[in-house]
Amino acid sequence: MLTRRALITRGGAAAGAAGAVFLWARPAEAEEEAAGPVLASAKSIPVGKGKIVSGKYVITHPKKGVFKCFSAICTHQGCTVASVSGGKIHCPCHGSQFSALTGAVVQGPAKRPLAKKKIKLVKGKIRLA
Repeated sequence: MLTRRALITRGGAAAGAAGAVFLWARPAEAEEEAAGPVLASAKSIPVGKGKIVSGKYVITHPKKGVFKCFSAICTHQGCTVASVSGGKIHCPCHGSQFSALTGAVVQGPAKRPLAKKKIKLVKGKIRLA
């Protein structure tokens, strides 16, 4: 027969163990939540291509396993870039082209590179860092 004291002691130990499990799992969740919003699924961007996200970002996949992110706003006159192909990011307004790997100007009239954005790959999702 369990005494009242034994029951309380065992219940407290079980509650403590459950709390420890919750705290142990929390850092991974907190790390994922600490990353910025999800921009795209890594699977949705084939190698050599890219994706314009919300008219603000362009994510490129220039090499297998390498993802880059830049501002989608052309540095020439502020148009939104339209596509990624052939290792280049293309602006439809005046023909500027940028490197899909570095964001550097490949063809003018733009003179400045696209602004780089920090990203993280978390569980197959590309997130702002």
